[in-house]
Amino acid sequence: MADFKKIRLRAAKRKGGEVALAALLGPAPDNATIAAVTDDRILSVMAERVFAAGFVWRVIEQKWSGFEEAFLHFEPKRLLFQPDDFWHELTADKRIVRNPQKIKSVRDNAAFVERVSKENGGFGKFLADWPADDQIGLMAYLGKHGSRLGGNTGQYFLRFIGWDAFVISADVGAALRDAGLDIAESPTSKKDLDKIQAQINQWAADTSLSRRHISRILAMSIGENRSPEALRQYMGDD
Repeated sequence: MADFKKIRLRAAKRKGGEVALAALLGPAPDNATIAAVTDDRILSVMAERVFAAGFVWRVIEQKWSGFEEAFLHFEPKRLLFQPDDFWHELTADKRIVRNPQKIKSVRDNAAFVERVSKENGGFGKFLADWPADDQIGLMAYLGKHGSRLGGNTGQYFLRFIGWDAFVISADVGAALRDAGLDIAESPTSKKDLDKIQAQINQWAADTSLSRRHISRILAMSIGENRSPEALRQYMGDD
């Protein structure tokens, strides 16, 4: 495998130097802080990432205040008390994107968040306690027990909620293969995902960088050299 220092140097050169690269990396995440995130904010981020999947993110962001109102500010207990008519009426609510399957996922994920919260003293605490070196296991859990939280949606949920998450974008996959990791072009098998986890864990140990920063450096080291403005929408550092 390539030395990560070389990958970082390439990323810095593409972005105008180490100072510019460091600015694009953003703050290092602290998983422990997620324990304080309330269940309604957890569900809100879940829903935003689900609705953004396969859609123009900017449109979802612009309409999000309407989503908050329509979905009762994403309070799981309150949503779970709503009758079927409430959910049916949402399919005609112009404040939101009226996708019936994604609307249903909010109801399902409200139950998911509520159950996990009861079992762990808060969904945020559940996330904070999950080992940082086992993102692949956490992604599998979200995909199995949540609604529409598999694949990239689950990865972006973790990124946007503030967990120390890597995102296996096309550029990150290309950078990993360029560095010598034997994975498929679309690495979705458990074997490939485990390889990615192991390699990122190794680089995290070698460099003391967060896994989020390693992911970003990989992405910025190869492929289209996007502007800082284009990159920030994927950062999740609100």
